[in-house]
Amino acid sequence: MKKRVQSSRSGQALGIFIAITLKRVSCGVLASLTACNVRAAMRSLAAALRGTPCERNRRYQWGIGFCVCLLLLDVSMASADGSTVSLMKRRPQGILTGMPFMAHVSSRAFVDDAGRRLYLAKPPARVVSLAPSITEMLFSLGLEDQIVGVTEFCDYPAGAKSKAKVGYANPNVETIIGLRPDMVFTPKDFLRPDLQSKLEQLKIPVFVLDAKTLEDIPLQMHTLGTMFEKTSAANDVTQRMRQRMAELKLKVATLPAKRVLYVLNSQPLISVGPGSFIHQMIGLAGGVNVAAQAGVAYPRLSMEAVLKEDPEVLIFPSGEVETVPRSEQQQWQRWDSLSAVKRQRFHEVPSSLLNRPGPRVIDGLEQLVRAIHPELFDSGAPALHP
Repeated sequence: MKKRVQSSRSGQALGIFIAITLKRVSCGVLASLTACNVRAAMRSLAAALRGTPCERNRRYQWGIGFCVCLLLLDVSMASADGSTVSLMKRRPQGILTGMPFMAHVSSRAFVDDAGRRLYLAKPPARVVSLAPSITEMLFSLGLEDQIVGVTEFCDYPAGAKSKAKVGYANPNVETIIGLRPDMVFTPKDFLRPDLQSKLEQLKIPVFVLDAKTLEDIPLQMHTLGTMFEKTSAANDVTQRMRQRMAELKLKVATLPAKRVLYVLNSQPLISVGPGSFIHQMIGLAGGVNVAAQAGVAYPRLSMEAVLKEDPEVLIFPSGEVETVPRSEQQQWQRWDSLSAVKRQRFHEVPSSLLNRPGPRVIDGLEQLVRAIHPELFDSGAPALHP
């Protein structure tokens, strides 16, 4: 027996049938579909078709397939009074799925700062944070009960100190796994390939939060707020941040910018440049970074370049993790031709406020404004006089 080959005429007939079916659906079958009465829809289709019994049977089968496709696509059709009827109920999802139902994609799909997309059906219940900034963001949203592990340097707020420690730049994979997290938050720099591979193997999702600018922080807060169903808390935190930032920018708007050198390290001399958080914050605080021409985030500078730029303000980080000792700060006194030395404009700013892209970064911005423009504040800014 020879195999029958569909001719172009049958293809034309199929196209005509679909056009007729669509017309008939709009005229009478729509009401049946809207009520999910498939049998009634089939009867309407059968009545609408004409031809030999063989043709009616074939078209009837096509009509069934057409209606089933509509139902599977979860078509919502407007009723006579303007309301909307949904033809299918959404199915429940697990915490993480790569094949979400279409209705949930927009509201439960999240793209991290590494460009990876994750789908969550419900908020994570057990999370590990691999950065102090991320820990502070989670706490600010009231998620302390969901945090089961943090880094050794997560020391704010006080509640972070009591959480299980998983290391820092080289987090311990076994410790993380032992905490049974259903989400790990990390900066891009701390996401080692072996850690990522192991967590993916165990189906533990990893979400990268890697802010590059000050404006990225509120966006990350809103992402976390949506992920954990804490949108109201996220809105409150980000609104306060934006309001304080606007107030500080307004304070310095009419003042002449002052040349600033941020001394991250003295020997060798390392500062901050374009691409770093602090570079951007110096500009917002009414300063001009003398290392702006370096072109990299953390440039090494020569004293010849510093003397040429003649900074008016020297700023040093202070704190347990990152600090420039007072003894090193005093060595700058020998460069007495610098305007900052002549005027004794030496200032310390807590490094935890500047280096952590979290909610407290606005406190760091205010500290920079006080250091660069102390005349704006009645009490002035705390200065160091070696």
